[in-house]
Amino acid sequence: MTLYNASGNGAPKVELSPEETKPELGAVASNTANPQECNPKLIFAPPNKQFSYGALDLSDLSPSPFTQFHTWFALAQSESIPSPETTVLSTASLPSGRVSARCVYLKELDPKGFIIYSNFGTSKKHADLQTNQWASLTFFWREQERQVRVEGIAERLTKEESQLYYDTRIRGSRIGAWASQQSSVLKDREELTQRVEEMEKRFEGKEEIPVPDFWGGLRIRPVLVEFWQGRDSRLHDRFVYTREDIEAEEWKVERLSP
Repeated sequence: MTLYNASGNGAPKVELSPEETKPELGAVASNTANPQECNPKLIFAPPNKQFSYGALDLSDLSPSPFTQFHTWFALAQSESIPSPETTVLSTASLPSGRVSARCVYLKELDPKGFIIYSNFGTSKKHADLQTNQWASLTFFWREQERQVRVEGIAERLTKEESQLYYDTRIRGSRIGAWASQQSSVLKDREELTQRVEEMEKRFEGKEEIPVPDFWGGLRIRPVLVEFWQGRDSRLHDRFVYTREDIEAEEWKVERLSP
């Protein structure tokens, strides 16, 4: 292709090869091109429905976030929502501030906070909590269009408290807690199987198995608990409970903008 200097100042014309005239990769060739072919996103704006389950007002709430959570949790159970105890536990390491999250099960709720159980010897969550005691939980009950967020300080349960729950687990899960060096690298599945077999031999014939020192309960003692009810047009109802510190008994409740 030949391009001419349109200024008339005597500058020479420029010769371009066919390759130089081709559009760049990803460029839109015409207005009639398929948008999906031009869009590099793997997922874009998947369809979803409007929220219509219900509403939430200040008058609906208990003075205590623990009581309010128990009310919502019991309703989720009564309406057969699958595994309503499933929650996302988020932690962050310092000084990097890098956040990690994982799904766990809420196993207890007491007047002090929300309790989960896990490995605290080799796990990523343990490494994070060693540098930063703050953690959060997020519950989402899709069928009821409800979400609960919890932010607070994490503290380990005593070995005696952990043993009470540990004893409710099936034998395989108790053996597994001893065998698994959670989050450590495995050469293959066989390596894990061998560790399980070693623990089976160690506790052979024993029904009472002690809880490992590196395993147990973690209580999130909240300073913030938010209750979220989905509403039409994304104009959700949100109420947040806050208190000054984990020992304070008085909670302030405020409505948040969606």
